[in-house]
Amino acid sequence: MASQIERILILAKTYPSPSAQHVETSCVAGINEHGAMRRLYPVPFRLVEEGQKFKKWQWIDVRVEKAHKDHRLESHKLYIDTITCGDVIDTKKQWDARWPWIEKLPTFTSFDELEETRIESGLSLALMRPKQVLTLEIVEARAAEWTDEEREKLLRDEMQGQLFSDAEVKKMTQTLRKVPFDFYYRYTCDTPEGEKVFKHKIVDWEAGVLFWHCRQSHGVDWKKPFRAKLEEDLTGKDLMFLMGNQHRFQDQWLIISLIYPPKRKPAEVTPQGLLF
Repeated sequence: MASQIERILILAKTYPSPSAQHVETSCVAGINEHGAMRRLYPVPFRLVEEGQKFKKWQWIDVRVEKAHKDHRLESHKLYIDTITCGDVIDTKKQWDARWPWIEKLPTFTSFDELEETRIESGLSLALMRPKQVLTLEIVEARAAEWTDEEREKLLRDEMQGQLFSDAEVKKMTQTLRKVPFDFYYRYTCDTPEGEKVFKHKIVDWEAGVLFWHCRQSHGVDWKKPFRAKLEEDLTGKDLMFLMGNQHRFQDQWLIISLIYPPKRKPAEVTPQGLLF
């Protein structure tokens, strides 16, 4: 399939990690102006953090083409040097300008239905509306620092000759710190068999940044403000999860983005409702 320029609204950026094929990569996902979901790569950490700075809820124009090795329907390769950043959709009037795009997303209230749809149609990006968020689990990562193999990926010589100078690569490895904890939401969904509990890992960029901010401001007591935001503040809103599955293990899903508009009164909900 030939490449084409698309206008895409960014809805997800995950915390970066070392990549086998790229220096660093972050999962970026969004929806194009025609309502089609897009997973975009490669997006190296340098670009997300310092280069052509796009953020969640910002429109970008970029040349993309269907990924050849990643057969998930939504996965597309993007050409970094073609990115043009556009307007950011703001939160004014209770997210009034954002809601029409939220309502275009494939949306589920049952994780089991989401997984069934993946098996049937290959869907790999979708919005999950939990019935109730029970708790935020904080677990120490298996390793607090990058492994030697991960560091090697961060410093691979082949990328130095393509996108980055030696100084840039060194700066990236100094800038990109591994979050030494994993974060999970435990939540419930209604199923034909009754209410069921699920647990999924949060890899949203915002959660990683929040960790470092709380760690810097509160030291060893960082969990208190961290929980206050993710377990109290966000769960008091209309919290939804943008879910994405993994390329190699497609039955394994991650929360790649947190979507948290203020709760709307019943009269504000559009007749369209949910898709599933």
